[in-house]
Amino acid sequence: MAFNIVSVAHTGFTVSDLSASITFWRDVIGFELERRFEMSGPFAAEVTGVADAVISAAVLNGPGHRLELLQYLAPPERTQMRPRPCDVGSVHLALDVDDLSAAVVDCAEHGWRLAGTPQTMPEGPRAGTRFAYLFNDDGMTLELIQSGSV
Repeated sequence: MAFNIVSVAHTGFTVSDLSASITFWRDVIGFELERRFEMSGPFAAEVTGVADAVISAAVLNGPGHRLELLQYLAPPERTQMRPRPCDVGSVHLALDVDDLSAAVVDCAEHGWRLAGTPQTMPEGPRAGTRFAYLFNDDGMTLELIQSGSV
């Protein structure tokens, strides 16, 4: 390899409502808002490959992870994607939680819905671990995992 990865910088999600997304990630998931900022002009257009991009953004910090939320204010012709977990290109963020049932309820109060039914791994090295997939109107998928040892 000609290069080495130094660290994972962040995970980024494009959202429809930056303020509502910040509220969810801060008040429900427990991430801390680091900063909000705007990007536009040649830098935003060239780095994203989106002509005339105007972006309102926020960076939030959670346990061992940084999240970047992006709301594109321009260009006006944007599409909304709602991929299923099986669709090529679909991505998700997985979070370890101490109470899966409580997390699902709290997320549901902010518009996140179960994609299926929470399941417990019946056997193997993760036996007893509980998993749930949730999604929101922005097409984001969140996986919640409760260790079998909790």
